[in-house]
Amino acid sequence: AMDWQVLTRELSLYLESQVRVGLFGSGVGLSLVLGFGVAYACYYLSSIAKKPQLVASNDRFCRFLEEYCPVVTETYYPTIWCWEGRVQTLLRPLITSRPHVQYRNELIRTADGGQISLDWFDNNGSLNYPDASTRPTVLLLPGLTGTSKESYILHMIHQSETLGYRCVVFNNRGIAGEDLLTPRTYCAANTEDLEAVIHHVHSLHPSAPFLAAGVSMGGMLLLNYLGKAGRDTPLMAAAIFSAGWNVFESVESLEKPLNWLLFNYYLTTCLQSSVSRHRQMLEKLFDMDLVMKARTVREFDKQFTSVMFGYPTIDDYYEDASPCRKLKSVGIPVLCLNSVDDVFSPGHAIPVETAKQNANVALVLTSCGGHIGFLEGMWPRKCTYMDRVFKQFVQAVFEHGNKILSM
Repeated sequence: AMDWQVLTRELSLYLESQVRVGLFGSGVGLSLVLGFGVAYACYYLSSIAKKPQLVASNDRFCRFLEEYCPVVTETYYPTIWCWEGRVQTLLRPLITSRPHVQYRNELIRTADGGQISLDWFDNNGSLNYPDASTRPTVLLLPGLTGTSKESYILHMIHQSETLGYRCVVFNNRGIAGEDLLTPRTYCAANTEDLEAVIHHVHSLHPSAPFLAAGVSMGGMLLLNYLGKAGRDTPLMAAAIFSAGWNVFESVESLEKPLNWLLFNYYLTTCLQSSVSRHRQMLEKLFDMDLVMKARTVREFDKQFTSVMFGYPTIDDYYEDASPCRKLKSVGIPVLCLNSVDDVFSPGHAIPVETAKQNANVALVLTSCGGHIGFLEGMWPRKCTYMDRVFKQFVQAVFEHGNKILSM
């Protein structure tokens, strides 16, 4: 038995040395690693890193973007080790830094007796625009359960700060720590609160150039507002990121088993916790036990959102909430960034043909990037592709907007 143990030990030591010397000493292992690396790099460069598709029927708008927002015509190189849509979506909130932003909070009252929480970044240290009355203002709209604390909002403010602009974040009702004064929250289709905020901000700074940027549901809400307002808005232009264009297609995609597991269930619990804080106020109108039993966003919307806003059925609500139906009526320049691998807004549901029929609309479609992902660089903590599109477009509009605003 002793001889057998010695023999096995000797054999394993010999094999270990052979693997070490043989694989790497002879270069076989190194060749394998290098070969795999080269093959992966070739695949990445041929199939993953691509120029985005720019969809815009208006030559003037196209030329404007090419000149002042060149990022939309450059190759987007997603982070080489996490380019897949779901992975980008899951990683971005965990991996990106959170720039420090000092807000000034303002609560404004609404016509129905409710209140909206606005978080201002005044940028009083702005060197480019020392006069507050004419300092360009960016209104930011976060996603479904997002607030002014989201990392993507903080990054947009950080970009705006360097350019000298003022920002104000529109937090949906009841979501940013303030109390609900009436049994009403928010949805993607009802634009009354957004209209009130736009009117309020504009009335405070009537001489300041004014633009809005919406992310995910914030982008859907902004598009729905612009579709109703046409040219009748104080906004000069708008930027939209990762909007869900067709809500039916979005919820269907999110109900596929893997997507439900990774995103839908978590999103539903976020929605439930955002309303459970106001349970006493909401119980007057809703069966909150039923709302808390929802296991998908669709079930939550069926029991809560569609009922709150008076839609006969959930299909009526989803029809009204889908921005693809309003795109033809948008009357100011709008840039919309989507990734075609976004499970929240599937590529086949992006209204490319409708966009081509409106001279005010430009779509920028990347092949990778997920939902509000758009990570780039080896260790993507700082700036994303989306941040760069935001920065260049906002600067283009505020500094050279006269070239497109008369379209």
